[in-house]
Amino acid sequence: MVVGFCGSGSMAAALARGWAGAGGPMLFADSGSGRAAELAAELGGEAVESNAELAERADVVVLAVKPVKLADVAGELGAAQAVVSLLGATSLEAVKQAFPHAEVGRVMPNLPVEVGRGVLCICGDFSPDLREALGHLGRVVELPDEQFDAATAVMGCSPAYFALVVEALAEAGAGEGLDAELTRELVVETALGTAELLRRRDPVDVRTAVASPGGSTEAGLEALDREGARDAFAAAVRASLERMRG
Repeated sequence: MVVGFCGSGSMAAALARGWAGAGGPMLFADSGSGRAAELAAELGGEAVESNAELAERADVVVLAVKPVKLADVAGELGAAQAVVSLLGATSLEAVKQAFPHAEVGRVMPNLPVEVGRGVLCICGDFSPDLREALGHLGRVVELPDEQFDAATAVMGCSPAYFALVVEALAEAGAGEGLDAELTRELVVETALGTAELLRRRDPVDVRTAVASPGGSTEAGLEALDREGARDAFAAAVRASLERMRG
């Protein structure tokens, strides 16, 4: 299966890196930024001259442009037989209207697809080969189209929030005299282990198990409550949804 990327931004790059080495050829096109050629060189793909060429040569086109560009690129990708849309806050129906002669699916991935540990929300039309390819990138979850915005706010945006938590904890540790690189490693490895633990145990159970009564973790949790940590994350989700919904 030949995958063509229309647009070569961060999410397209993450998907391409996750698929690199899987055996299928990848084609890249951009609007003149030069990132298509850079990705092709990095991953062993090919940068093509135009979106029209991309549509002619690819079995499936990954649509990774700004939503306002949908109508423009649809005219250039008229020959596409299958289209996978990564367009945020753009319904499946809107993309189907732009590509009336193609099979159209919608995917909302998050950045960890780059390392095969992502979450991908999908709806629409997907061939068995494409479903299998998406499965190599992480956990695939089918959702109704109308739930994509809410899902994006909690799984698409949250890698940035988790990164902020790691950054803040590592900086705090370094401020107490620990080596900065060592502190970051301690926090990252703890995050990895905790994520695996949370696959098996409820978050409240994990939090309770760590925070013994009267202990240092309890004191830390109380400080987070005083500073409004829970409310801050809820506000982040609401702000993301407000921005998506215009």
